[in-house]
Amino acid sequence: MADLKISNLVKAFGAVTAVDNVSLTVNEGEFVTLLGPSGCGKSTTLAAIAGLDRPTSGRISLGDKVLFDGATNAFLPPERRNIGLVFQSYALWPHMSVAENLAFPLKLRRIDRAERSRRIEEALDLVEMTAFADRYPFELSGGQQQRVALARTIVYRPSILLLDEPLSNLDAKLRERARIWLHDLQRKLGVTAIYVTHDQAEALSLSDRIAVMSGGRVVQLGTPKEVFETPATPFVADFIGSSNFLTVQVENRDGGPAGVLGDGQAIALPETAAALAGESRRIAIRPEWLRLRPFEDARPASVLRGRITGRDYLGVRTLYTVQVGQDSLRVETDEAISGEEVSVYLPAAQTIVYNI
Repeated sequence: MADLKISNLVKAFGAVTAVDNVSLTVNEGEFVTLLGPSGCGKSTTLAAIAGLDRPTSGRISLGDKVLFDGATNAFLPPERRNIGLVFQSYALWPHMSVAENLAFPLKLRRIDRAERSRRIEEALDLVEMTAFADRYPFELSGGQQQRVALARTIVYRPSILLLDEPLSNLDAKLRERARIWLHDLQRKLGVTAIYVTHDQAEALSLSDRIAVMSGGRVVQLGTPKEVFETPATPFVADFIGSSNFLTVQVENRDGGPAGVLGDGQAIALPETAAALAGESRRIAIRPEWLRLRPFEDARPASVLRGRITGRDYLGVRTLYTVQVGQDSLRVETDEAISGEEVSVYLPAAQTIVYNI
């Protein structure tokens, strides 16, 4: 195994640029997720790594092996890359048993019968499917088929594992269990993995790092904690989780920098916003970081007066819609709030300031 390096990768389809100057290094043994909405370029990037699509320009290398180099016109065919790819559809051979599905890639690589049997047994044991070796795909559940598809990929010991939304066909509860199982398996194998999804929960729970993509570009690369707590752009703040956005005028007051809303109420801002005094800015804060209390006349800085206009029961938590002047805020809390008039507490340290 070795580090995967993508440099200035571009893939254009006619006048449409699907991947726009993407650069990314995936370290050996790391689990990196390409996260973004449909059409952002994540699956096209994965296909370029696998060799299923020839990029327009840029460079992809795996250790000392050059997979693609637009400058020298080098292109290594997919069958010579030793890369494993698990599809959304599983793509199991319906006329082959589970064991025969796993044997197929080994036969192509001319692995002898004894070694094939040993590797098949080992791979099925890893995905906890040993008892199903003689069954056919139509005799398996969706979750079992997904495990077989992954076993068929790891049985030939790929240098890197590419996963293109492999859990999207599973129901919500099974997806949750599959995430835990997949995370444990990747750690056990120590294989480098690149995972494509539009599901933020999958990305946050599985990844060592997340590359958030939009419009064919990587707009932020960081740990799950970094992209959730310090999103680099309003797009990231809204796509990963959800955020409230407010437009404020920045002022420096006795207690530090503050953002003034249209109705004159003020929000305490991080100290770094002091240099922005006199400017308009867009701020973001997540619903789960806000706090509600019954309305109090005497309010400290960064506590707004609002009126509850909606309550959505989510089970353990409730999502409140609160009107603050001309703005509407979403507040998610496990506390039951009675009445309509409330005070909304906004923590300055978790308020993120963006350019308009």
